[in-house]
Amino acid sequence: MMMMKPAWLEGLMGESFFGICGFHENKRKNEKNIYCLDCCQSFCPHCLPAHHSHPLLQVRRYVYQDVVRLDDLEKLIDCSFVQPYTINSAKVIFLNQRAQTRSCKGPVNSCFTCDRILQEPFHFCSLSCKVDHMVYQGEDLSGILCRFDVTDFAFSQFEGLRMDGCEFGDDDGQITPNSILEDFKDSSGSDNGVSKPEVERRKKKNKNNDFIPKFFSFGSRRKGAPQRSPLS
Repeated sequence: MMMMKPAWLEGLMGESFFGICGFHENKRKNEKNIYCLDCCQSFCPHCLPAHHSHPLLQVRRYVYQDVVRLDDLEKLIDCSFVQPYTINSAKVIFLNQRAQTRSCKGPVNSCFTCDRILQEPFHFCSLSCKVDHMVYQGEDLSGILCRFDVTDFAFSQFEGLRMDGCEFGDDDGQITPNSILEDFKDSSGSDNGVSKPEVERRKKKNKNNDFIPKFFSFGSRRKGAPQRSPLS
C-alpha cells in the first residue's frame, strides 16, 4: 500500500508562513517562521517556550517564497533531484513550486511537475513538486523519509534568540532582497545534486536502517501540479 504524506510533511508544504502571530501582534519580530514537527503548525519566536521539548524547523523567505536550508531538510527527507539554490552562501530548497518566469524554445530540462526550467541533472524545482510527482505516480513515500534525530531539531538551536527583540543573531529568518539567488552548481563531482560527503552519510545511515533510499521512475512526466485542498 502506498504511504501517504505524513502529517508534518503535509503541514510543512501547506502552511502559510510569515503571517503575523495572533498571540503576539504587539511585539516585534512576530512573524510565524518556525515550524513544529510535532504540532504541524507554524509560530513566531515569542511562542518558543510552548514548544521547548518539540523538534523545530526554521523557515526562511526569498522574494515571498518559503525556503528551508538544505542541510536541515536532508535530515527529514531525501532531497535528491530537487534543484537547490544558494542564498547568502547557504544552500536552500524551495518548499513549493515556483512560477515559470520565461518561455523556452527547443528541448530543455524542466521540472517534471510544473515545467519550470531547471539545470541538469535536477528534475524538480521544489520539495512539493517532488512529493506530488511521487504521489501522482503511486510511489511509496516511505522510501524518501528519514528517521530523524530529534536532537537535530531541538529547542537549543534557538538559544541565541533574544526574546526582547526576537533576533536570531545575524539571521532573523528573512532573506534580504539583496540576497543572491543562484543555481547551485556542484563542483565536487557529485551525482544527482548530492555531495560526496552526503552520499557517504546516507550510506552509513542506510547501513543502520535509519535511511532507506528510494529510486523511483521518471519515465512518465505530467503537466501541471495537483491542487491541494487547504489544511483543516
